[in-house]
Amino acid sequence: MPTVLLGQSIIPLPNSVTKASGKLVLQNLDVLFEPGQEIKHDDGVTSHFENKFGSLNTVLSSQVKVNRIEEQVQNNAEAYELKIEPKQITMRGDKAGLFYAQQSLQQLLFNGGGKLDCQTIIDAPRFAWRGMHLDVSRHFFSVDFIKKYIDILAMHKMNTFHWHLTDDQGWRIEIKKYPKLTQIASQRKETMVGKNFNPYVGDGVPHGGFYTQEQIKEVVAYAKERFVTVVPEIEMPGHSVAALSAYPQYSCNQKPLQARTTWGVSEDVYCSKDETFTFLFNILDEVMELFPSKYIHIGGDEAPKTRWKSCQQCQGNIKKHGLKDEHELQSYFIKKIDAYLTSKGRYTIGWDEILEGGLAPNAAVMSWRGEAGGIAAAKLNHKVVMSPGSHCYFDHYQGNKKTEPLAIGGYTPLKKTYSYEPIPAALSKDAASYILGAQGNVWTEYMSTPEQVMYMALPRLSALSEVLWSGKDQRNYQNFVGRLIPHLQLLKLQRINYSTALFDVMSKPSFKNGQLAISLFSDLPAYTIRYTTDGTKPTAMSKRYSQAVKITAPTNLQAALFSNGRKMGNVLSEKYLSHLATAKKVELQFPPKKQYSTGGANTLLDGIQGTLPWSGNEWLGWRGKEHMAATVDLGSNQKLSKIKISFLQAPESWIYLPQDVSVMIKGSNGKYKSYTLNKWDNDFTLEGNINTTGRYIKIDAYPMNKIPEGMAGAGQAAWLFCSEIIVE
Repeated sequence: MPTVLLGQSIIPLPNSVTKASGKLVLQNLDVLFEPGQEIKHDDGVTSHFENKFGSLNTVLSSQVKVNRIEEQVQNNAEAYELKIEPKQITMRGDKAGLFYAQQSLQQLLFNGGGKLDCQTIIDAPRFAWRGMHLDVSRHFFSVDFIKKYIDILAMHKMNTFHWHLTDDQGWRIEIKKYPKLTQIASQRKETMVGKNFNPYVGDGVPHGGFYTQEQIKEVVAYAKERFVTVVPEIEMPGHSVAALSAYPQYSCNQKPLQARTTWGVSEDVYCSKDETFTFLFNILDEVMELFPSKYIHIGGDEAPKTRWKSCQQCQGNIKKHGLKDEHELQSYFIKKIDAYLTSKGRYTIGWDEILEGGLAPNAAVMSWRGEAGGIAAAKLNHKVVMSPGSHCYFDHYQGNKKTEPLAIGGYTPLKKTYSYEPIPAALSKDAASYILGAQGNVWTEYMSTPEQVMYMALPRLSALSEVLWSGKDQRNYQNFVGRLIPHLQLLKLQRINYSTALFDVMSKPSFKNGQLAISLFSDLPAYTIRYTTDGTKPTAMSKRYSQAVKITAPTNLQAALFSNGRKMGNVLSEKYLSHLATAKKVELQFPPKKQYSTGGANTLLDGIQGTLPWSGNEWLGWRGKEHMAATVDLGSNQKLSKIKISFLQAPESWIYLPQDVSVMIKGSNGKYKSYTLNKWDNDFTLEGNINTTGRYIKIDAYPMNKIPEGMAGAGQAAWLFCSEIIVE
């Protein structure tokens, strides 16, 4: 474990820490801060300090007028100086800066054990937008939890709360002019169980809830006290089924609807007629009264064009305004909303689909489908918040899915989030200046409780806070992990749930001379890994890991991390296949997409067959024009009886079975001959009997061109995922 010194015990890591001689003993402490500013302590933290060190009265006793702030921080309202001397602590800064100094002091006090090294911390954030999102449409959460969520942001010096208030599954904000939005649109009759899309299974339990305008004012005021700006999101033109269930006259076909009980995308969207805009303008008027934020988020994502194509009024708008197609009609829709918000002194922000058909003049872009949308918007001199699914979607798995609660899919471990760099290398210095920052997104399709939300958000939120606050060159993952372990205890003290995936053992296959060997490792190299190969749970007496484990037969490998004889984290359990192609050579004509390329081509022959629920570390993914084109070399001619190829189908994540698969085989000499795989089993594995002799196996699998209407990502290119090529 790396040595952590001084202010470097703080998360996010301060910009500058200068050591001084001596130590401060807590009982002798005075805290100096600007008049009128109070140090706020969580009750749990206060109790902890009082139990350990006695009353905090001496800590909070002194108020003096501060001197001029240091030059390094005087031009940044969020900057601060925190000076620790043998008998006093001095904080300097603007109001926000003093608040952040208090957050740093709280961590120092918690980690200091009653004594603090004398030091001076001068600190300021790297990015202006340091955000976290929370979806309350899919599952509703109480005002008390929303406040707790804001507290978590504030202690990590994050300053933006993106409140996702409306979607197909529920409308969560009171609009006085349209009472049916809370009477009808805030309710759904039930919720889908797990991922039972087809056949559908519902839980039979009505789900609903909304925030009154008084409650929203209360939350906004609470956040303001903690220097957090609340940015509301009101979805349009898509993700609007809940609203249209209450006011179907603003849809194209004007038929009765119900708030959706499943996840995904609906073809029912707002119609582009004038009456719809009046409806939305009136809603936005009340939203702007409640939220003083500079930006209003309008969604703009995943809006199928099916209804517009057959709608007389929408087609009339295309003709009337000289638009090319329905994509330009969406741009027309967004531009009208943008113009209205601009007239009220506000700015539009939306998901990167608002680029399609032309970007509204004053709109900012939140880039979620990778970084391409953010790069394009920045080059057009538009403000950008980066939030790519690859690093910033906290609804993805963060550990081994076999030990994690059900999630939407994907694999975004702590280390990956920490590695994120919000400014893409493709941007010039001028274009990079349009990157406001980044945020983590918490979509709650599979999170029904506050505890689950916190578990999925933390500690990835902690990692992202450092990405957005600390200097790029300062960041070091192992140093961060060293600071995170005591930080987790601070979270625990404040009754904040979090994932322990940090303490999990991970595995990595290696191929050498056709032999598969499994290396075991963790993010905590000072701890001990113990393992078994017979399927039993490892204990403190199990074999200590020292070198890669060779796989020569089907093996159930289990491993866990131990510290002082105590098991930490979850048990890694992997079942390895052993077949003719295991650990053999494989070449890919087209590399998989970067975000789904873990392990490279060898993933297809590593002995692990991907299962549901899926996570990205077991699969390779292709999308668009490039397809899966794999050639396996068995090393010599072999008698072959069967080939199986493990694909994935997860429509909610835009992943579909291939539309076509071809298999060709040849020996060391000769020509390729085609073979047919014609059987799908329940695990989406395509297989077929071969009964031939061969050395080379060439497989081409082509992704679906476009996702069907009515499905998540409708009209977009589908993903093709493959995990294992099994040769028997």
